[in-house]
Amino acid sequence: MTTVLIADDQPLQRMGFRMLLDSSPQTSVVGEAAHGAEAVRLAARLRPDVVLMDVRMPGMDGIEATRRILAAGNRSRVLVLTTFDVDEYAHTALRAGASGFLLKDALPDELLAGIRAVAAGDAVVAPALTRRLLDTFAHHLPAGADDAGALAPLRRLTDREREVLVEVAGGLTNREIAERLVLSESTVKGHVGRVLDKIGARDRVHAVIIAYDAGLVRPRPRTRP
Repeated sequence: MTTVLIADDQPLQRMGFRMLLDSSPQTSVVGEAAHGAEAVRLAARLRPDVVLMDVRMPGMDGIEATRRILAAGNRSRVLVLTTFDVDEYAHTALRAGASGFLLKDALPDELLAGIRAVAAGDAVVAPALTRRLLDTFAHHLPAGADDAGALAPLRRLTDREREVLVEVAGGLTNREIAERLVLSESTVKGHVGRVLDKIGARDRVHAVIIAYDAGLVRPRPRTRP
């Protein structure tokens, strides 16, 4: 059973999410928060598996709430809800530590699957979409590329693991990486697991951000429309 805390300032929205989650035998809503500060307090007390976090809330927004929940070191993971498929808020939420994001109008099955994936330690955002977010906003958001702190985790990787991380950051799936590097898919899966462990990444989304911050990958050049 996956326990969920819903953080959204719209009562009807919270009610809709609660009805959906309570209708599934695999999820249980343990609390509701109407703003970020309340989400932080409830996450610390209830320790849910997943916090379903709206970004735009009064007072403390979902991004700051995400940052504080994860900084507290409890086991909760954050799945951010956003109105747009690519927006600055979603990108910043990923950098704050969210395990991914979904659109608010996601289909019920997509939302339930996303919550289960986050609870299991996976990223909800498709790898290619994660890279697109970084490519889109890296041009005007600050990053710590090439500083010693960003580079330090990469020094723990073998040459092969660095290759795998580059492909992960490029948005490739395990199968695609296996084809490109001429490895078995199970071998790639093992490499990815070791990479995440060595660089301290929560999931593939976090690994992409670490690779970008360290300068291992660069934003693709923007093209004129």
